Amino acid sequence: MGLETINGMNKRKMYNTTLDADLIRQIKILAAQLEKRQNDLLEEAIKDLLRKYQSSAN
Repeated sequence: MGLETINGMNKRKMYNTTLDADLIRQIKILAAQLEKRQNDLLEEAIKDLLRKYQSSAN
C-alpha cells in the first residue's frame, strides 16, 4: 500500500521507480539552477509528455 497525503485539494501518492543515473544527475543540477524541487520538475515533464501523446492520439 502506497503512502498518501492530502495537500489542499491535491491527493498525492508515493510512486517509486528507477531512472538512468545521468538523467538523475541532470535533473538535480537543473533543479538547483532553477531553485525548484526535483519533484516539481518531474511532474512538469510528465504533464508535458501526457499532453504530447494525448494530442497526437486525437
